[in-house]
Amino acid sequence: MMEYKGYIGRLEFDDEAGLFHGEIINTRDVITFQGTSVEEIKREFQVSVDVYLDFCAEHGKAPDNPNAGHLVLDISPELQTAMIQAARQEHKNLDAWIVDRLTTGSGFSSQLV
Repeated sequence: MMEYKGYIGRLEFDDEAGLFHGEIINTRDVITFQGTSVEEIKREFQVSVDVYLDFCAEHGKAPDNPNAGHLVLDISPELQTAMIQAARQEHKNLDAWIVDRLTTGSGFSSQLV
């Protein structure tokens, strides 16, 4: 994994092509990069992030902020229903209920708040 300006890149190596290729994994937008050496892949990762940010600025589009506080989960409809019901019983919305569960009794709540 690599990090630059809050964006995280995941790498794979294609042995047949002799090529590293990577993608940014903490954004909904598709950002990819490739290179043939460690130095080149690091540089291309940063260039890809900078090009993405420049593109967004030029087109008046807000870049997908990897640290915006949004989390998308794929869960079963049954689990989602159960979570909504549990949140309602505690007079909370689902977001507040989930945050409460993540930050209490988990051993890392003091690091998050």
